[in-house]
Amino acid sequence: MNQLQALLNDSLIRTKHVENAAIIDIKERKVCASTFGFNVPPENAVNLIYTFYKNLLQVRRGGLYFKEKHYKCLRADEHSIYLQNPDGGLIVVKTKTLILVATYRVGMYPSVCVEAVEKLGKKNA
Repeated sequence: MNQLQALLNDSLIRTKHVENAAIIDIKERKVCASTFGFNVPPENAVNLIYTFYKNLLQVRRGGLYFKEKHYKCLRADEHSIYLQNPDGGLIVVKTKTLILVATYRVGMYPSVCVEAVEKLGKKNA
């Protein structure tokens, strides 16, 4: 298990707030770590990168499709997007080099994803 996968498990999954998570390398345009069984298709990874650089306003208005599910946007800024559907939620957080995407159940707190990104940034500084 690499350092990024350990971060996902230690900082996110063990909290019981997050169901699944993946880290996308922006430059490489691919998933570099994910929790067990969480497959983010390459086209979804590229779409999430594109969303931050070109499509944020449209996501605010119309939501986002991720892994064949539609999520309504609750909040979006240049560093994070909070989305939700009746089954749960999705949070996407961007650093300079990485994007963290995580799913969570209704009633859970997606802020743990932001904390994990902060830890990741400190480890990669």
